[in-house]
Amino acid sequence: MALKNRFIWLLCTMILAAGIFMFYGGIASEYIMERRAFKLLTIVMVSCCVAYSSVIFQTITANKILTPAIMGFEAVYLLFQTAIVFFYGDKTFQVLSNDENFLLSVFFMMLFALLMYFLIFKKGNNNLYLLLLIGLVMGTLFSTLSSFMQLVIDPNEFSIIEGKMFASFNRINMNLFWLSMGTLALVFLIGHRYIKYLDVIALGKENAINLGVRYDRVVRLYLLLISVLVAVSTALVGPITFLGILVTNLTYELFKTHRHSILIGACCVVSCISLICGQFLVENVFNFSTTISIIINFLGGVYFLFLLMKTQKA
Repeated sequence: MALKNRFIWLLCTMILAAGIFMFYGGIASEYIMERRAFKLLTIVMVSCCVAYSSVIFQTITANKILTPAIMGFEAVYLLFQTAIVFFYGDKTFQVLSNDENFLLSVFFMMLFALLMYFLIFKKGNNNLYLLLLIGLVMGTLFSTLSSFMQLVIDPNEFSIIEGKMFASFNRINMNLFWLSMGTLALVFLIGHRYIKYLDVIALGKENAINLGVRYDRVVRLYLLLISVLVAVSTALVGPITFLGILVTNLTYELFKTHRHSILIGACCVVSCISLICGQFLVENVFNFSTTISIIINFLGGVYFLFLLMKTQKA
């Protein structure tokens, strides 16, 4: 009952934050209210993507300070965006439309994930950790290549890339939104079918296998679903590296339970509150002089250091 009441209070807080975000400053024109509602829906969708993927990824890896960002998905996204500008320069927008850019970004991130899974994730005891290690190395390599190309291109062309390096909820395409919504609905539907196995997987691989869970199959499925969620959310608004660490660990502190049916829902709500408050600060306090990813990454980075020091003391 205590967890239920806590979740209700958290949900009420999210509704209050959403109401303030929508109606702060009074009811504006129909166009502005429509844009706010559209932006709010995008925030909720991205929040659920980050929360869902981060909780499951931490359960699979049995580590509360890892997020899917370590796999190098965001590095693949930035490398693709940098490579387009590197080869086409100021003609980038003539070569690729926003829709094509989105679809190709998702395609390359999914291709990267599939290559990693099929080449590395085979049956064995240490394959998951090998997958994480290779993902970390590849992510570092892609980031280095992106930085090299960014240094040699024209400064005016770099401004095109700079807009892709930070998350923004101000450049969402309506067509991309509904496409993403349909994709994510399918992912959540598939993931919900196997959510009962996550409580067992959290006990460890050996215990999960002994209790009858087809561990490799379930983990492989969830890793693929995670790659879809990260690819879509990153291609839609850009990378938000530390959001996963921040919201998952806040959820673990608020909800002392191992039931993923509760943790995932609660984490989605916490993530929504974080992004709504962050976007409100960007628009009404900082007057768009900064981006939401800078705010989230700053708070998440500080909290990440706190978690590291807390782990060392333990």
